[in-house]
Amino acid sequence: MPQSGQPLFLARRSYRRRRLMDAARLLPVLGMVLFALPGLWHPAETPTPDTGRGGLYLFAVWIGLIFAAFLIARGLSPVLDAEELPEEGNAPPQEPE
Repeated sequence: MPQSGQPLFLARRSYRRRRLMDAARLLPVLGMVLFALPGLWHPAETPTPDTGRGGLYLFAVWIGLIFAAFLIARGLSPVLDAEELPEEGNAPPQEPE
């Protein structure tokens, strides 16, 4: 346990990986909130909603979520590739031919 007054050291790589994993977990929640916003836009004084603007907004949010998921996946791919490789000495036994 660190002494009082000393900050806890976290490795930069593992800290960044954990924040990217947190972002990947929160991306669907952010998407649901952003997709629900056009329902709140309908002002009381107009009888019909502006579907053109709402459709463009939903399309832009959809493209933005795809792009954000791409960037998160790209940042996490080296970590996920390293986890798939067997460690030295812990390789699974091979079947005889």
